[in-house]
Amino acid sequence: MIHLGFLALRLFAFVPFLFRHGFATWMIACAAVIPAGAASAQPLPPGVPEKMPADIPYGTPISLDLARQAVDAAFAEASKRGWKIAIAVVSPSGDLTYFVKMDDTMLASPTIAQNKARTAARFRRDTKGMFDLTETGHSYVMTLDPTLVASPGGIPIISEGKVIGAIGCSGGAGAQDAVVCQAGIEALNRK
Repeated sequence: MIHLGFLALRLFAFVPFLFRHGFATWMIACAAVIPAGAASAQPLPPGVPEKMPADIPYGTPISLDLARQAVDAAFAEASKRGWKIAIAVVSPSGDLTYFVKMDDTMLASPTIAQNKARTAARFRRDTKGMFDLTETGHSYVMTLDPTLVASPGGIPIISEGKVIGAIGCSGGAGAQDAVVCQAGIEALNRK
């Protein structure tokens, strides 16, 4: 009990000290310095882009009906080519909206398809871009998120300039997965 009383006494003694010694003046000075520093931004170092990459706003999550249309088109493309694929559509946050696994699809494919879709939605970019980064020696990409998949076959779904979800496909080679996903995207773009 003695220690708590001492602590309370120290705290009450400290508060008036801040105000006596210009705490409010110090806060006002700090607030004035921040905008002044922001206005005099230094030129960017070479190789640093001026604009944010993949700066696409998130929109209202994709509806079940649109997700089903994308999956149906992707399914038709895979069937036409004789490819056994798992196809997932997710919301912008990466939550599963619609999923189909064709008969005899590789057992790992459902999880991979969902994670490709999650990666495309949450990072607002095609997973082929992540693949390209890792192939050029930027392996740090794989440390960004434990569910990240850096393989072609995950594409964001963009409507009216906003990411409303993503489609992910797995079961074939990455290039085959990307072809199937693109069929789903094109079906939505025709609407």
